Amino acid sequence: METSDERLAGAAAEGDRGAFALLVERHYDRIFGLSWRLTGSRTEAEDLAQDICAALPMKLRGWRGEARFTTWLYRVVVNASHDLRRRQSAHSRAAAGWGDWELARQDEIGEARAAEEWLASAMTALPVELRDTVALVLGEEMTQAEAAAVLGLAEGTVAWRMSEVKKRLRAMALREARA
Repeated sequence: METSDERLAGAAAEGDRGAFALLVERHYDRIFGLSWRLTGSRTEAEDLAQDICAALPMKLRGWRGEARFTTWLYRVVVNASHDLRRRQSAHSRAAAGWGDWELARQDEIGEARAAEEWLASAMTALPVELRDTVALVLGEEMTQAEAAAVLGLAEGTVAWRMSEVKKRLRAMALREARA
């Protein structure tokens, strides 16, 4: 007497490789055939059937045996086909939007470059002691305490200098915006 699909699925879910191999042998053509009908492409159907078979051991762990095995397996194939379509659609939308994204990215790069150039120019207008402080705190990413130790100052003086830099840079930006 032949072992039922349901029994084989239960055994495969518990790790029986022989049961899993027999299930795949029995149902591969069914998986492939439905995949082909759902995708309309032999190549995509082959890939989808292979993906389903590779994922089947994990999926079988969730099989509860409430329906016939073949009913459950058809649902797995249909869901995998839907997932494939969603991924293809997302890839298609991403490819279509790639040019817009690249243009926006180039604009952002240009704006960042302009901001860096403005900041570099504005920094030259600051007194040397403020530039030194900014170079250590922002450029070298030191804490105010570390910058104070390097400059031989109190930490409060470094904090004041950073505040003063912000105030002066804001004032410069406002003057330039009005001009």
